[in-house]
Amino acid sequence: MDATLALPVLIGLIAVALLFDFLNGLHDAANSIATIVSTRVLRPQYAVLWAAFFNFIAFLVFGLHVANTIGTGIIQPELIDSAVIFAALVGAIAWNLITWALGIPSSSSHALIGGLLGAGLAKAGLSAAVWSGVIKTLLAIVLSPLVGFLLALLLVAIVSWASVRSTPFAVDRAFRILQFVSALEYART
Repeated sequence: MDATLALPVLIGLIAVALLFDFLNGLHDAANSIATIVSTRVLRPQYAVLWAAFFNFIAFLVFGLHVANTIGTGIIQPELIDSAVIFAALVGAIAWNLITWALGIPSSSSHALIGGLLGAGLAKAGLSAAVWSGVIKTLLAIVLSPLVGFLLALLLVAIVSWASVRSTPFAVDRAFRILQFVSALEYART
């Protein structure tokens, strides 16, 4: 690629990546603050600031595990070039917009993984995929709702048992504090 094409391509990729990042925040921020706003623990503008702050600093505290998996565990790294990155981002953006418009809950990270896998398969066929990473991701997509449901049942039982003798005021105060923790944890993912 010659130098006259490199800068416009780089600027275009950065613009598309920023658009994906904006849509990812738009897509996920509502989920992370829904409970904290609907129960009036925080006003919407403060809840958005809360989520934005923890989205921004999460990589400092929790690392780049998802980014590392996407970067090395889905398609062969040597296949990744500007066209593959562009196609992956455009595919993920399209999927996020479609699911958002139809009200379908989805993961922006999974949309990016699907976009990257699709771009890699379009470029090099089935040999592009790192099947161990793809299978791990697919298992997580399928098993996480089941595990989440079972853990939620267990958590409801524990919380019900632990608060059976508490006053409604004490339970409400504790739950308001725990909603901050919940919003923080969701914002970091």
